[in-house]
Amino acid sequence: MRSASAMLLASVLLAPLLAAQNPPPHNNNVYVLRDGGTTGRMESITIPPIVGAPFSLTLITEWSRSLSGSGTMTLTNQRPIMRDGKGRIYQERWFLVPKGGTQKSEVEIVQIMDPVQHTWYNCAVRSKICELLNFNMRTDTVYKPSMGVSGPLPDGKGYRQHEELGTSNTSGEDVTGYRDILTLNPGVMGNDQPLVSTREFWYSSHLGINLISKVDSPTSGKQVFTVDRLTTSEPDPKFFEIPEGYRIVDHRKPESSGSN
Repeated sequence: MRSASAMLLASVLLAPLLAAQNPPPHNNNVYVLRDGGTTGRMESITIPPIVGAPFSLTLITEWSRSLSGSGTMTLTNQRPIMRDGKGRIYQERWFLVPKGGTQKSEVEIVQIMDPVQHTWYNCAVRSKICELLNFNMRTDTVYKPSMGVSGPLPDGKGYRQHEELGTSNTSGEDVTGYRDILTLNPGVMGNDQPLVSTREFWYSSHLGINLISKVDSPTSGKQVFTVDRLTTSEPDPKFFEIPEGYRIVDHRKPESSGSN
């Protein structure tokens, strides 16, 4: 538990630094997509609300972390994600379980996002309560993958190397591959050796998502997200309705009217 807590603390501390080295564009109509990482729990792939590009898929996740001494521990799950032609998003969050073990994963949360109504329902399966939140991603925003630029980091903190890996085809979709390698010099994060993090992803411009995404960090381990069983037909509208028998708790904050 102590090593896991230290790993999480390091990842939380490292995240702001990495973000500062690769800030998002100032244009409010541009949203930079980034998969993976840990912010109290493991982050997954980012699904933007794009109109006219429906899909259904199964996302396979594997998260491997080094054990003290030697060896690794790998957790895994598979979960469905859908987006309809209106940009609405449905996805389930399943528990991560040991790979190859006897423990079976099960669904924890059902999420339904509507970019037109600006609603985000976070529905807990066990309590049958849907927390209603504001959903701020918009259909008129330009979504593009986060990519670094090769060169030294500010203040001599290290170096970033950006590589273009060419084109390929995954699950019937044309994808373009990229790899970013970030090296932090000793002392930047209290480290006595260089910290090297690698991020590789294969991006579909048609769907606006990464079909393969790999994040390898000394603080959060190796995370691999792979899209499987992809179809680009319109999903059943029933998935974007609140599950029967669930109670809604509204946590939305009213928009400020401003003063003259």
